[in-house]
Amino acid sequence: MDSVRLGVIGLGGRGSGLAELVASMDDVVVPAVCDVYQDRVDDNIARLKDRHGYPVMGYLNYKEMLQRGSLDGVIISTSWTTHVRIALAAMRAGIYPGVEVGGASSLQECWELVRVSEETGVPFMMLENCCYGREEMAVLNMVKLGMFGELVHCQCGYEHDLRSEITRGMENRHYRLENFTYRNGELYPTHGVGPIAKMLNINKGNRFISLVSMTTKSRGLHCYATEKLGPDHSQRNTVFGQGDVTTTMIKCARGETVLLTHDCSLPRPYSRAQRVQGTKGIWMEDKNAVHFDDFDGERWADMGEYVKKYEHPVWYDFIIDGVRGGHGGMDYLVQRAFIEAIKTGTQTPIDVYDSVTWMAITTLSEDSIACGSAPVPFPDFTNGKWISRRPVPDGYWTLDGIYKGRNPEPVSEKKG
Repeated sequence: MDSVRLGVIGLGGRGSGLAELVASMDDVVVPAVCDVYQDRVDDNIARLKDRHGYPVMGYLNYKEMLQRGSLDGVIISTSWTTHVRIALAAMRAGIYPGVEVGGASSLQECWELVRVSEETGVPFMMLENCCYGREEMAVLNMVKLGMFGELVHCQCGYEHDLRSEITRGMENRHYRLENFTYRNGELYPTHGVGPIAKMLNINKGNRFISLVSMTTKSRGLHCYATEKLGPDHSQRNTVFGQGDVTTTMIKCARGETVLLTHDCSLPRPYSRAQRVQGTKGIWMEDKNAVHFDDFDGERWADMGEYVKKYEHPVWYDFIIDGVRGGHGGMDYLVQRAFIEAIKTGTQTPIDVYDSVTWMAITTLSEDSIACGSAPVPFPDFTNGKWISRRPVPDGYWTLDGIYKGRNPEPVSEKKG
């Protein structure tokens, strides 16, 4: 197909930004938008019409939008706990759902996503933009080239001071507040674990088999609300269920371990805390450095130079064409990967098995913590297919390897 008709469901700050991003692409039209708040719908209709000149229909009910019969895909950027029900309705309507990140509320909804995608044949994609980060894709390239040897241990997480956003959730109509009030677990696993899972070939020759989580006491949000929001603010007396720092350890079928950290309620700089360690070397995001076995002594090398030398083909082209889109370009790339799958009628590079595996960490960690940090088994959402499924880097947007149709020289040398 020459162009893709995308609807956008959920028009908060994230959804509005994505609507404008995809509408700016030459091969995308956004004929419909939806939100439960009328003002958001009206604002987005006016903005899209003003900038792109075509009519846009607005909806307050996503079911009515999905029944219009003229959409190829939808971007779902609503609150975490509504993602699955909307995605299921989209697949049943024959529409590709691209779902913004967030953990699952239950294992049942994960299994339902798998069942409906398999029965309808409609692919499902989590729009995990961090899988398309420049450094993550360079490390993916280095992993697939064997530079780290056999992988043994990985670390990742979401460490982001969100105290202002969470505690002001009522006035900002933001969904994080209720999740931090009533839940306690690894609430936001996919930014960190998505790229790591692809490096470890999860669901394609490897899988997660068990998980253990524990969490600290909850103090950060209460202290922030008490000290920063004034004596009459609604959150001053809220008892937050979510611990300040949640730690989760996952065991893999091939013997690797993955350590996740969730840390959003205390003062700190942003980090995804990524680390990839194998028999020949190690990468640490927070040090912006790598170390390899053939180095003299215990020195670290600047990761920036390795990113240029082992630039992923997608990022090589992106830099030449001009980086654009939010989060350093990751938003643009993940949307392009989703759109290209729709245009060609093919499987998405983050498929339903990937998506539910990453999402399930949230509800499994809640179970583990509620049971005194007991180990819990990890479901096999592939029903055994992971044993025979293998990574096949058969497309430009693949995250299972490096597309063999491109073997670029380093960008720095080409521009030299």
